Amino acid sequence: MASPESGIRGKGNIRLVDPAREFGSSGFGNVAWKERIDGWKIKPEKNAVPMSVSNAPSEGRGGGDFDASTDVVMDDSILNDEARQPLSRKVSIPSSRINPYRMVIVLRLVILSIFLHYRITNPVPNAYVLWLISVICEIWFAISWILDQFPKWLPVNRETYLDRLALRYDREGEPYQLAAVDIFVSTVDPLKEPPLVTANTVLSILAVDYPVDKVSCYVSDDGAAMLTFEALSETSEFARKWVPFCKKYSIEPRAPEWYFALKIDYLKDKVQPDFVKERRAMKREYEEFKVRINGLVAKAQKVPDEGWIMQDGTPWPGNNTRDHPGMIQVFLGHSGGLDSDGNELPRLVYVSREKRPGFQHHKKAGAMNALVRVSAVLTNGPFLLNLDCDHYINNSKALREAMCFLMDPNLGKSVCYVQFPQRFDGIDKNDRYANRNTVFFDINLRGLDGIQGPVYVGTGCVFNRTALYGYEPPLKPKHKKPGLFSSCFGGSQKKSSKSSKKDSSNKKSGKHVNLTVPIYNLEDIEGVEGAGFDDENSHLLSQMTLEKRFGQSAVFVASTLMENGGVPQSATPESLLKEAIHVISCGYEDKTDWGSEIGWIYGSVTEDILTGFKMHARGWRSIYCMPPRPAFKGSAPINLSDRLNQVLRWALGSVEILFSRHCPIWYGYSGRLKWLERFAYVNTTIYPITAIPLLAYCTLPAVCLLTGKFIIPQISNIASIWFISLFLSIFATGILEMRWSGVGIDEWWRNEQFWVIGGVSAHLFAVFQGLLKVLAGIDTNFTVTSKASDEDGDFAELYMFKWTTLLIPPTTLLIINLVGVVAGVSYAINSGYQSWGPLFGKLFFAFWVIIHLYPFLKGLMGRQNRMPTIVVVWAILLASIFSLLWVRIDPFTTKVTGPDVEQCGINC
Repeated sequence: MASPESGIRGKGNIRLVDPAREFGSSGFGNVAWKERIDGWKIKPEKNAVPMSVSNAPSEGRGGGDFDASTDVVMDDSILNDEARQPLSRKVSIPSSRINPYRMVIVLRLVILSIFLHYRITNPVPNAYVLWLISVICEIWFAISWILDQFPKWLPVNRETYLDRLALRYDREGEPYQLAAVDIFVSTVDPLKEPPLVTANTVLSILAVDYPVDKVSCYVSDDGAAMLTFEALSETSEFARKWVPFCKKYSIEPRAPEWYFALKIDYLKDKVQPDFVKERRAMKREYEEFKVRINGLVAKAQKVPDEGWIMQDGTPWPGNNTRDHPGMIQVFLGHSGGLDSDGNELPRLVYVSREKRPGFQHHKKAGAMNALVRVSAVLTNGPFLLNLDCDHYINNSKALREAMCFLMDPNLGKSVCYVQFPQRFDGIDKNDRYANRNTVFFDINLRGLDGIQGPVYVGTGCVFNRTALYGYEPPLKPKHKKPGLFSSCFGGSQKKSSKSSKKDSSNKKSGKHVNLTVPIYNLEDIEGVEGAGFDDENSHLLSQMTLEKRFGQSAVFVASTLMENGGVPQSATPESLLKEAIHVISCGYEDKTDWGSEIGWIYGSVTEDILTGFKMHARGWRSIYCMPPRPAFKGSAPINLSDRLNQVLRWALGSVEILFSRHCPIWYGYSGRLKWLERFAYVNTTIYPITAIPLLAYCTLPAVCLLTGKFIIPQISNIASIWFISLFLSIFATGILEMRWSGVGIDEWWRNEQFWVIGGVSAHLFAVFQGLLKVLAGIDTNFTVTSKASDEDGDFAELYMFKWTTLLIPPTTLLIINLVGVVAGVSYAINSGYQSWGPLFGKLFFAFWVIIHLYPFLKGLMGRQNRMPTIVVVWAILLASIFSLLWVRIDPFTTKVTGPDVEQCGINC
């Protein structure tokens, strides 16, 4: 660091400070400055990270390098004090990697424009219909590429500093200042979502590395199954032994199923002599726990005629899953949940919301909103984490990673959620059907993080509760230097007067309210008591207005006014439980803003995209956090049929959003949604429509081979250069994208292949199903008929064949393209060398389709399947028939005639 000239006279010549003259003065000679310099000298080099200062620069003689505005009496005010440093840092992609990528994108856009201009201005007269279809498809592909590509223009990485978070909010010997977190786990059917999987997720939550009194786990059982209730009871008992074991030995991951399945040296870095003995004992305890859970599952296979009976002899309230009261059970909590070592455990709450006939329950979104209200009444943590029942905490410090953003004094106020990437266990090495979705999580979402933040992907997301309540983020003050006219004519005074008028106008309630504008400003509220509202504010914050927005619960409405969370100390547990039952009743959301402006948004089966979009439209930003050790891990369907049905659900939700009032094409222009962020949301809603042009484009090669026509006229040398340039730019974009993101070429290629497979199957069905649902009100469900395999082994599910209607389009495309290739080659062989030239373009086109459908073909021809034999025999039979009919070969006279060639009358 360069020292000021007045402080250092020369090399080794340091000016001495006169204590009587300078120690009491401010500026360069301040003793505080001397202490800071001494502290800076002994600071480790690794911690010397520049501090982002939001204050105005100091006007002292040493200003610019040091903060000279600090008082003389200081305790921990060293400039590089870790507790005052930012909790996270945004790291840009190196320019040597990102700039060539951007240049190629621009170059590809120019080449694409020239290519489309050539295609439009050069029709094919003898194949006009085929040419027109191909041009329409190519234009749509170009639009889709632009919407997908440009949101990846500003990718960033982020770093977190957990040591600084601990110094600021988690110091030894002092009360914990970390914010409370309410964690939601959602499940519906325990027979499809095994209770053991849910138990492992819950155990990983209870053992998380976070203050126990700041963690509360809420399990939503939307199927009201007694199996889930009993399994959770068993889990709470096992947690008393599992949690202290995890924290004593700092094991990772803290889901026992996956910890004991690790094929690594579990003794690495373990120095406690009793670890091996306790690990063996804990493994035995877990195996006994698994046996008890398996016993519950076996008992639940057959429902008794009289329904389920609880241990106390009373009927289970959820025997009728469509008509039952709300149920809440606190298994562990601050009133008596202690582990085997006598330490307190986090709160564990079972919740099953009320269901009655005639009410719309809104599936998962409704269940999540019920958890928001229950948690607000019972614990009211300012932050929420939602997890699917099969996504366990793989990194015990995941909550601390999120707090580095949400509790940052500067950044946290504008952050609506912190999204973590989804990582999966149990996927085969080759990832045949792109289940890891690496391109989306490691490229697309990192690109969005540089704009306004990633989209919400449904799990592994830590929310700011305030953002879920439909409020806007606080406006950041803009510091502008006064210009010539403002300084001469008092522009700043006018601006301040306008802002004051705007503030006063915001205090007045109007009949026409913008849905993206909050009812009140949270900056004016610190708690329910002592808020000190005047008459004008009390008009805005009237109980009637708040209950109309949040529902008829005074306790819940009061919780929304507590910006820092917490529940009133005067409230008793009995009264809070009674109120919690009330807020999960069926009619609670009637005539409120729940599902439209508050909480998870209704109207789509992909409520995650819609919920995140509403937050971004209000001006919030989100953060993408990718710690070195994955924060969460889950399971993915590796079977082709199950994978396609999962993609069908996602695509159907996008179609529903496309035809709703929340469509990003026309919604939210009065808000603060950035344009590139809007591009990304538009792409997430229209991508299923690409299935129609993609299906047509994949059919064209077979049609061209069978008819002898082509979609492109005979091209000149210059035109061929543009064609080659387009293909090279496509490959260059992919290579440079892999270079800056670190995604492997195999993962990138699998994603390209499944884009075609999913596009011509699941996306296509989603479009028609969505149109029927939105336009005709017909909710069509495509059923799956499964044929399970009897053999077991590694990735046995991958090789199981389950026939579904989703497999019809790709199977048809594969067969007709194979038939077209055989027919085209047969015709060329019998027509002479002059027909081979036009054939190569058609074959290239056909092989492009076949190569992209290769994983689908491999899935059909996997082991244990009899169906592939039928498909292959049928394809060969059709190919032979088409070849004989089209080329018209007489097998007896061996006379050859083509469809466009006159009979030569020559016998071979």
